[in-house]
Amino acid sequence: MVINLQNVSFKYGNVNIIREITAHFNPGELVSLVGPNGAGKTTLLKLISGTLKPSSGKIYIYDQLSHNLTNKKRAIWISMVPQNPKLPDEISIPDFVMLGRNPHLGLLQWESKEDFNIARKSMSLTEIDYLSGRKLGEISGGEKQRAMLALGITQQSPIMLLDEPTSNLDISHQRKVMKIIRRIHEQKSGCGVTVLAIHDLNIAAQFSDRILLFSNGSIAADGTPKEVLTKNNIESIYGSEVAIITHPEHGTPVIIS
Repeated sequence: MVINLQNVSFKYGNVNIIREITAHFNPGELVSLVGPNGAGKTTLLKLISGTLKPSSGKIYIYDQLSHNLTNKKRAIWISMVPQNPKLPDEISIPDFVMLGRNPHLGLLQWESKEDFNIARKSMSLTEIDYLSGRKLGEISGGEKQRAMLALGITQQSPIMLLDEPTSNLDISHQRKVMKIIRRIHEQKSGCGVTVLAIHDLNIAAQFSDRILLFSNGSIAADGTPKEVLTKNNIESIYGSEVAIITHPEHGTPVIIS
C-alpha cells in the first residue's frame, strides 16, 4: 500500500479533530474524502502530507514512518495542493509553477531544459499558458487554483493530495480540472495515489474510484461511490433529505437535494 494510517488521531487543544482513523490507500486509487464542513477532511490531508503531526497513531508512506522522512524525500513523494493558500503576489506564473521542480534538483543545481518543458506542459494542461506574462497578484482566484494545480503536476510526485481543487471555479472549469486530475492520475501507471478533499458529492461520485465519508473526525463509510453515497448515509450524515438516481452515462449515483 502507498499510505497506511494506523489509529491516527489529532487534537487541536482539547478538541478532537481526527479520531483514531485506520485506513489505507492502495496503488492506482483516486480517493475522495467527503463530509460536512469541519468533519476532518482537510486535517487528514495535512497529516498525510506531514504539515501536521498526529497526536497519536502512526502514518506510513511506502512502508516508511512519515515522521522519519526527510523534507526532500517527502517533497519528491508527496505533492500537496492546498485550498486558498497565501501566495507571493510578485512572482510570475512560470516561475511559480517551476517551483515544483525544486525537490528534484541537487545542491546548487539549476533547472534543466527538461524541467522547463515539464512546467510548460503543466501550464498547458491546466490551461494557464496564456498567463505566462502575468504575476500571481494579477490573476483571479480560479486562475490561482489552476496555477497551484500546475505546480503540483510539475512536482511529478506519485502521491498527490488536493484540498477542494474545484473551489473558486465555475461549473465548466470544475469538470475540466477534474478531468485533468483524473488524466494525471492515470498516467502514474497504477503506482501512485491521488486523494482529494471535496465538498461536491456528485463530482466525487463521477471521478473517484473510492470514497471515504467523514463525520465528526471519523470515517462513517468507505467504499465505491455506489456503496458510500446511499440515501441513508447522506441523510444521516448531512441531515437533509435527498433523492438518488443513476447517471445514464457513467452509472454513478447522482444526488439531488
